[in-house]
Amino acid sequence: MSTVNGLTARERLVGILRHRQIDRPPVICPGGMMNAAIVDVMNRTGHNLPEAHSDAVLMAELAGDVYQQTGFENLGIPFCLTVEAEVLGSTINIGDLACEPKIASEAFSSTAQVAFKDPDELLSAGRIHTVAAAAAILADRYPDVPVIGNVTGPISTTASIVDPMRFLKELAKDKANAHRAISYVTDFLCQYAQLLLDHGVTLITIGDPTATGEILGPRFFEEYAVRYLNRLIDTVHAAGGLIIVHICGNINSVKNFIPEIRSDAISTDAMVNLRSLKEEYPQLTTMGNLSTYLLQFGFPDKIATQAHRLVQDGIDIISPACGLSTSTPLENIRAMTEAVKECASDFAGGSASDTGNSMEWEVVR
Repeated sequence: MSTVNGLTARERLVGILRHRQIDRPPVICPGGMMNAAIVDVMNRTGHNLPEAHSDAVLMAELAGDVYQQTGFENLGIPFCLTVEAEVLGSTINIGDLACEPKIASEAFSSTAQVAFKDPDELLSAGRIHTVAAAAAILADRYPDVPVIGNVTGPISTTASIVDPMRFLKELAKDKANAHRAISYVTDFLCQYAQLLLDHGVTLITIGDPTATGEILGPRFFEEYAVRYLNRLIDTVHAAGGLIIVHICGNINSVKNFIPEIRSDAISTDAMVNLRSLKEEYPQLTTMGNLSTYLLQFGFPDKIATQAHRLVQDGIDIISPACGLSTSTPLENIRAMTEAVKECASDFAGGSASDTGNSMEWEVVR
């Protein structure tokens, strides 16, 4: 059993999401759009992309490599944002060692053309069961480490199967079909999340990079992003799971809607002052937000200083601010993770709102 100060990595992350008093923040990189399968790790281990995108054993091996090499306190799968769009009909460029998979062409030119598929057919297609099988391997192999299953958010998934420019226009000009398409996608995402929970993931992280205030604006962020994120979140909670939502970009225009998102933690981009957000909305569990630019191009001592600052600011979970470049140096990531692990005495976060100061750990996924 891998423990620090008496807590396993799994207990620490679950604890902070359950509003319990812990010794220090977890330091994680969830996977999905925040993928830490960097070239340095793959070159050291020989478990490589793109092969690991489609092979459950390799996916689990690479996730384990990331955990062991980087110091991040979680196992995160998959390593891209294209699993869902592929099974919904879009064409994928699977990428290579240094380049993540991308959407090559969307399946539909408009929301009105979205063709509904049978849910059972979707859950047996593409790489869905590859990810689920990898989750089961990891949950069995690393019982004390949280396994994070990543689900691409409703808005981003829909924008990955419908021409994105047309889709964004139809949020205003064809609301009926826009809601119809996003609702269909969200129902599928709910089933996918349930499948991952059934295969042993500890929690779900949603990355929804298209669902930003900068892209949608406040009105559509509330009408579409909050509504469908909460449907997915409620499904995960009903299944007994925990959930983190990452919001990309500058949240100023939609900040007042953030507390309406019913996730267990909110992760934000680097330009967001998380200390101020936490002061304004103390009920939020905050995650982030060390600059990925700094992680890629900075020096280890500067990275360690910034990681210490986030801990001192009381940020509940420390993580990169968004997706890491695959060329990020391993020594820079280690500077971040080691700095967080050194600063338990500086941690101003944590909560005992549910259980007082008793360290009682219930059995969770």
